[in-house]
Amino acid sequence: MKENKAVIIWLLSGCLLLFIMVVVGGITRLTNSGLSMTDWHLVTDTFPPLTEEKWQETFEEYKKFPEYQKINIHNDFQIDDYKFIYFWEWFHRFIGRIIGMVFIIPFVYFLIKKRLSSETIKKCVVLLAMGGFQGFLGWFMVRSGLIDNPDVSHFRLSLHLTFAFITFAYTLWVALDLIYTERKEPIVLLQNIARIALILLVLQIIYGGFVAGLNAGLIHNHWPMMSDGQFFHESIILEKDSWLQRLTEGKSGVQFIHRTLAYLVVGLILLLAFKSHKYNLNKNQKTGINTLVIIVFIQFALGVLTLLYSVPLWLGLTHQIVAFFLLTAMAYTFHRLSK
Repeated sequence: MKENKAVIIWLLSGCLLLFIMVVVGGITRLTNSGLSMTDWHLVTDTFPPLTEEKWQETFEEYKKFPEYQKINIHNDFQIDDYKFIYFWEWFHRFIGRIIGMVFIIPFVYFLIKKRLSSETIKKCVVLLAMGGFQGFLGWFMVRSGLIDNPDVSHFRLSLHLTFAFITFAYTLWVALDLIYTERKEPIVLLQNIARIALILLVLQIIYGGFVAGLNAGLIHNHWPMMSDGQFFHESIILEKDSWLQRLTEGKSGVQFIHRTLAYLVVGLILLLAFKSHKYNLNKNQKTGINTLVIIVFIQFALGVLTLLYSVPLWLGLTHQIVAFFLLTAMAYTFHRLSK
């Protein structure tokens, strides 16, 4: 680990920045700020407008797009309101630029200094490609709300969100490979349970993106049942024509899947904790599993409260942040049970 200390710090710094970006992305979404910047330039919009004249010019450009013409024009939307939503989208993109520099510049330095093994170089190239693709997904998502309908596609939003989580998890995994250089025989049963739990957690994050993109948290604000005391509400069938559409595009169907997956994720993590008592685990493995159990219950409670209170900004954001912590604990535990 000593030899790789600088590289590990670099990768973990990237993890921290990715976390900050997801938090700011959550604020951007929950404040409806994501469509405030109507174009994309790699360099020229690095800083926000610096004069009132430039602000007015940017605001007039924004008025040409559907979000203003179909929604905000009716809300007495003034330039100060525009500056607020512009800030969050600009800050989100600015952090993306910082992440790009934080990854690329040290990577080139470590290459020149020959501080990276060939295996780590391959992993870092994958990370750089993932970062570039994430930037593309951001614009791909925003573009869907700039054409006719001032709502981004919930598919694109979820893809952007989930890929950010996956990029973070892979960055953490590469860092963990360098921190824990000794390899041990994996505990196959626990490894398999953790793998399934991780897959289900990623699927749950995807559906969390669907719920966010469709504003599906604003309906059926009851628990443990949906509306009218029904576990499987009749509106799930009525909203769309096919089962695929009902469970991927219908608000009620998407919320039902998100609810159900929550039970499955909790159940699998509890199964992992129960089965782990049969094995002689080391300190890191025990810590990972115990942390998982604590965080998954906190996240479950936050999900219920977010639903019951109709997604207030602070609860929605906290729910997204804790999802990040849950994925962190899940990736760490899976790594410690696998290597």
